[in-house]
Amino acid sequence: MFFLGCILCYYIFMSDTKVVTRFAPSPTGFMHIGGVRTALFAWLWARKNNGIFILRIEDTDKKREVEGSIAHIIASLKWLEINWDEGPDIGGKHAPYKQSERLDTYKKYANILVEKGLAYADPYSEEELQNFRKKAEEKKRPFLYRRHRPENPPVWDGTKPLRLKTNVKKYKWNDIVRGDLEAGEEAVDDFVLIKSDGYPTYNFAHIIDDLLMEVTHIFRADEFISSTPNYLALYEALGIKRPEFATLPPILGDAGTKKLGKRDGAKDILDYEKEGYLPEAMFNFLALIGWNPGSGDNREVMSKKDILESFDLKHIQKAGARFNEEKLDWINKEHMKRLSSKEIRNKIFSYLPEEFQNEKLIPVIFERISKWCDIKIMLEAGELDCFSKSKTPEYSKEKLIYKNSSPEKIASNLKLAITALGGLGEENFTTENVKSALMKIADTLESRGELLHPVRYALSGKEKSPDPFIIASIIGKNETLSRLQKAI
Repeated sequence: MFFLGCILCYYIFMSDTKVVTRFAPSPTGFMHIGGVRTALFAWLWARKNNGIFILRIEDTDKKREVEGSIAHIIASLKWLEINWDEGPDIGGKHAPYKQSERLDTYKKYANILVEKGLAYADPYSEEELQNFRKKAEEKKRPFLYRRHRPENPPVWDGTKPLRLKTNVKKYKWNDIVRGDLEAGEEAVDDFVLIKSDGYPTYNFAHIIDDLLMEVTHIFRADEFISSTPNYLALYEALGIKRPEFATLPPILGDAGTKKLGKRDGAKDILDYEKEGYLPEAMFNFLALIGWNPGSGDNREVMSKKDILESFDLKHIQKAGARFNEEKLDWINKEHMKRLSSKEIRNKIFSYLPEEFQNEKLIPVIFERISKWCDIKIMLEAGELDCFSKSKTPEYSKEKLIYKNSSPEKIASNLKLAITALGGLGEENFTTENVKSALMKIADTLESRGELLHPVRYALSGKEKSPDPFIIASIIGKNETLSRLQKAI
């Protein structure tokens, strides 16, 4: 009792200390949007309050652990510049930060509960538990282990699961986002604290870790609401004050009808890095999934500094928030526009073969992309071939002809174009001068399309392409005249 009383005094003391948040993922696969959004909100609240942000790895489920996941988690957070004050890679005063390295700590607290008569060894075999479940199903009522709580459980020696002896009652609690919540007695059960393999369950370990790491606010997904009564029962059994809960809204698929999952296209967060999204744009986008800067503030394109200054828990919404990749592309492009011309040039050139590394091509490409990997897609689709002097376009006679014009009329117009452009010097063969020369001819025709359509198609080999005046200025006078002659 003295020990638990000390814990309570400790928490009363800690209530006046700084904000401490944590992100505690399991290393069971790639990091997806939901997990990263949780980390981001926890990080924002810690930084907003000059507090502490902890990275902790909850690796007690060894059967599901995926090799390389911890490194992947760290890389994902670092890409978004979500830094931590304590964690498995940098240490800290609450080390270690992997649950698998804290087993003695969990056993210590488990024994405290056993000594208080609030935890007991589970004597049943898996077969016996299955029979209990089957009987509950036959009676059409939920299976609750506490209904089969043994009167004289064996001494816990670590070979059997250890269960919490819950206080069966209704529970009420407040969630920063969801407000006042409550659950009836049916939501409370004698859940496992320590498994037969010696590893703690998440339900037990995270509460002990949060206590010892002085966590003040827990940011979590909405699926944890149903487990909260059991958590409250454990807080009560340990005699400790719980941290504040902030339950984030679920992230919905693009249709807005169901939660986004891996089967619905939830991707590895680092796939977005590979696709050429800017980390500041992804940070911006994730912050706006379920949060807004407040009434009257309609900003959607925000820097990390803007978001941090505006972040407030009262502006987190309760309802599900849609993941809209078109919106992500738009936000990313807006952040790309904030880059310097040198950064844009260097990034575009890093994707281009040498033959396409023409300064005049930069604005043409930049206008058509929303993320850097779009350049690769353009190259693979041949959309930039028209700018290569080594790749003369191939096309058909039929597509050169504009609507009902005759071949003779189109050929005649192209000859006029060659004459007009031939009069320009190589040094004056600019987009503006080419456009001026061709428009003087086009304006004399019954339809401008009788000239501009065959010129565009002759220069690009495509019915839809960048501005033909730009193509001409980039490939130069000689190549332009050669392609027009080929069309004739």
